[in-house]
Amino acid sequence: MKWQCIKVPKKEGEPTRRVLLELEILDHSVKIASDEKFLHLPLTRELTSVELEKLPEAAEPAVYEFEVQELKPTPEDLLGFSPGYEVIGDIALLEDEAPVPETASKIADVLLWTQPNVKTVLKPLTPVIGEFRVREFEVVAGEVRTETTHKEYGCRYKIDLAKAYFTPRLSTERSRVLAWIQEGETVVDMFAGVGPYSILIAKKASPVKVVAIDKNPEAVRLLRENIPLNSVKNIEAIEGDAREEAKKFAGTADHVIMNLPHSAHEFLDSAVLLTKPGGIIHYYGITPEDDLFEGSIKMVREAAERTGRKIEVLEKRTVRSYAPHQYNICIEVRIL
Repeated sequence: MKWQCIKVPKKEGEPTRRVLLELEILDHSVKIASDEKFLHLPLTRELTSVELEKLPEAAEPAVYEFEVQELKPTPEDLLGFSPGYEVIGDIALLEDEAPVPETASKIADVLLWTQPNVKTVLKPLTPVIGEFRVREFEVVAGEVRTETTHKEYGCRYKIDLAKAYFTPRLSTERSRVLAWIQEGETVVDMFAGVGPYSILIAKKASPVKVVAIDKNPEAVRLLRENIPLNSVKNIEAIEGDAREEAKKFAGTADHVIMNLPHSAHEFLDSAVLLTKPGGIIHYYGITPEDDLFEGSIKMVREAAERTGRKIEVLEKRTVRSYAPHQYNICIEVRIL
């Protein structure tokens, strides 16, 4: 049966699939098809021009003859509503606005039955809290654990959700930042966590060095396990405060990644110190809808001016909605 689809080179298949999933437009009633060079991802409808811009440049609309597959019941079919959850490795994590225990238990049972890759269902008991950015969880169903191994863009990450923060919702963003890195450059990841930015960049971009810093000892322990797990050697994993470590690597970074959106602004002086002339800061923040970018750009400019430097804004974008009227944003700024 002929179907509308997105045709994309295989190497761009996973980021394209994730965008289509986020847009809720990937058609699960037929199998994704492939040939020697391309994947054909079936759609439930045509994409708008704005939606097409979110896809990798090599992706294009097409028509393809797909094989219709027998549909299994979905969680929505069985529950009568769409449960909010994300899958990290083989763990399904219910949304922060956790349902009442009876509903959570029902959702968990359905997820274990309909999602064969899910072995554990967790419910968060707290928001991300403390200087180590962790949450407390309750195991609702399945195996009693918070550890898993998550795969993303050809990389594998050992994760313990109770000990170090991780979200798959930034996978597309990590891939976007990867595209900025050139072979032979030096990258400093100021808040590296278990390594999703650092390891992806070290493995895919051939930088001369990635300096991965985090204050959370458990995150750094997992990061150090993830480095050999992904067969990368050009990463220096450091347990420490990014402010102090910045003094040791002053003026060496072609790229500084500041993925600590609630408090990255407190580290801007250190980020500027790290950045060589012409280097780029990838700054993340949580901002209100009435001041998405300008307030953050002002803070970066002031940090640069304190050391007699100037900035050039290269790109600014909304990463995702964070809360009502608040957004997770990223700004790429060149430090001159």
